[in-house]
Amino acid sequence: MPDPAEWSELEVALVQGRSRLVASKSLQPLKILNPRAGGTGCHAVLSSYGGGLVAGDRLRLNVRCQPGARLFLSTQANTKVFKSIDGRVAEQHVSGHLAAGALAAVLPDPVVPQAGSRYRQRQHWDLAPEALLLLADWWAAGRTELGERFAFQEFASETRISVASQPLVLDRFAFDPAEHIATAPANFDRYESMLTVYLVGAPGDPRFAALAGALHALKMPVAGNPHFRLAGRACVVAVAQARPGVLLLRALAASRADVEFIYQHLLGVLAGAAFFGADMLARKY
Repeated sequence: MPDPAEWSELEVALVQGRSRLVASKSLQPLKILNPRAGGTGCHAVLSSYGGGLVAGDRLRLNVRCQPGARLFLSTQANTKVFKSIDGRVAEQHVSGHLAAGALAAVLPDPVVPQAGSRYRQRQHWDLAPEALLLLADWWAAGRTELGERFAFQEFASETRISVASQPLVLDRFAFDPAEHIATAPANFDRYESMLTVYLVGAPGDPRFAALAGALHALKMPVAGNPHFRLAGRACVVAVAQARPGVLLLRALAASRADVEFIYQHLLGVLAGAAFFGADMLARKY
């Protein structure tokens, strides 16, 4: 169990028919915001002091959703990871727990590792059998608008998702531009924005079926063409059912603008009454 003295805390519960933030503790560099949202869900926004993570930062967050609670978790802006001048690493670790009937939709802005940065992240989620998780992991090649591409020193990510403490998903990724040619066709080619979406829940849950249908609708209609421009966007999308109750989407795009339509597509589904009853990011975009 996480040491409460070292971890930030976020807990959501049903209060008079609405999901409310009932516990919140922020430890630097994390700052948790709770904007007023429409619908019946709770919206929590993760921010940071100083506008990003510096070498040596260790952001740890414990998220809990009580039975039937609905949480929409986003970030205030990109998670910028600044240059490491002493070899230290910036770390981010999220531990999530969803009780029976709970719903969590986690749609952050991308992590942007700047030149010379070192970054590691871990996300471990445990769901009750009747819970539902939609989790996005999004990162970029760097400050590409300034011509900075894959100039970081280290990027590593680990995602674990279990149901009733039984592991269902283990996804690990690590990349060191000094050891690999980032722009090689076997790696990222011309793409600069990388997005993974995990959907985990009970296959018989109508909410799972609705989100699964939304993800399948994003499949590329032309097979065998690695540079197909989806609806005019320089984006490659793959959707696969990893196992019953687990759906996975991966996308590579030439820019953030080329991949944002996936979020907009999912937000349209999540605005339905079965989920949050409102577009939780309407005021942001």
